Amino acid sequence: MTRPDPLDVRPVTLTGRLVQLEPLSLDHVDGLCEQGLDPALWRWIPTCVSTPAEMQVYVEAALADQARGQALPFVIRERSSGRIVGNTRFGNISAADRRLEIGWTWVAASHQRTGVNTEAKTLLLTHAFETLGAHRVELKTDALNEKSRNAIARIGAVQEGIFRRHMVCASGRVRDTVYFSIIDSEWPAVKARLAAMA
Repeated sequence: MTRPDPLDVRPVTLTGRLVQLEPLSLDHVDGLCEQGLDPALWRWIPTCVSTPAEMQVYVEAALADQARGQALPFVIRERSSGRIVGNTRFGNISAADRRLEIGWTWVAASHQRTGVNTEAKTLLLTHAFETLGAHRVELKTDALNEKSRNAIARIGAVQEGIFRRHMVCASGRVRDTVYFSIIDSEWPAVKARLAAMA
């Protein structure tokens, strides 16, 4: 029995009603800095970006992961204003296993609870399952981040477990990480839930 073809993850622009997800580039650093230096955005993310120089390093690291075939990072651009309002990516890509993760996501405080994040997740999941043919999409969050845990569960992702003492954060705190997944057979139900939330 032969294995299925691996995921063919390459840069693509994904467009919805509220947002457009554009492949990340160094040209986006200034736009990301306009919204992304708010310390509250990085509270639950293991890295911390608080200066333009740190944002430059963050973008360079994401692009290096992309060059290695491990990630596909995006900026989240609000269509009505043209402003960059967030960041997200496909990461931990295992092309041969048809598996990837959606994460590294932040949305500007001004655009939280506006539908931006829901639409961005919908665009990414639709692309993963319907274009790339993924078997599995993973999502993870800090065990202390109840808001994120509830949001991931609300769309229909299944909590699989907690990786204890999983990561050392920039602050030195050792975090436990909660893993969730959506598999291809669950995608139709998740898609319907996301449509109802739009």
